[in-house]
Amino acid sequence: MRIISGQYKSRIIQVPAGIRPTEDRVKKAFFDIMGDVSGLACLELFAGSGSVGLEALSLGAGSVVFVEISRACVKSIQDNIRAFGLEDRVMVIAKDSLEAIKQLYASKKKFDLIYLDPPYYKGISEKALQILGDCDILMPSGYIGMQHFKKDLMPEKQGDLSRFRQSKYGDSVLSFYKKGI
Repeated sequence: MRIISGQYKSRIIQVPAGIRPTEDRVKKAFFDIMGDVSGLACLELFAGSGSVGLEALSLGAGSVVFVEISRACVKSIQDNIRAFGLEDRVMVIAKDSLEAIKQLYASKKKFDLIYLDPPYYKGISEKALQILGDCDILMPSGYIGMQHFKKDLMPEKQGDLSRFRQSKYGDSVLSFYKKGI
């Protein structure tokens, strides 16, 4: 897997065995829809290899917090961060993403852009969106992008979050949310 655009374009990303990395076309579509991410504070939940957060950094994001529970994935993320020399712009939280949302909320952290790609077939997408709706960690002008399985029907509203767009890519769907529509 490689970075597809920006400063680190074509750099190889280590991907641990046994994960479903975000496809390049889905990643490209996400950033095309989000537009300029320069200077933004980003959060990647269920980070896996961290490819979306690394792509955001390549495109000029100010900072990224990666949240991942798997030790192998955390090691890969940390190795990728060191290889790119990005230690000063990132934080890695080795924790369950649903619990990390609550922890970030308790510490009053806010993000301009949140991306999550929970494991498919487990009902986690709906639960994650519910917790994000309850725990206000999104800046007022921020966006949430969620990759989920096409059969997972995500709600149009969750708390103060409203879905404003959905795009399908094979078995994957990107659902986009923002506050107060």
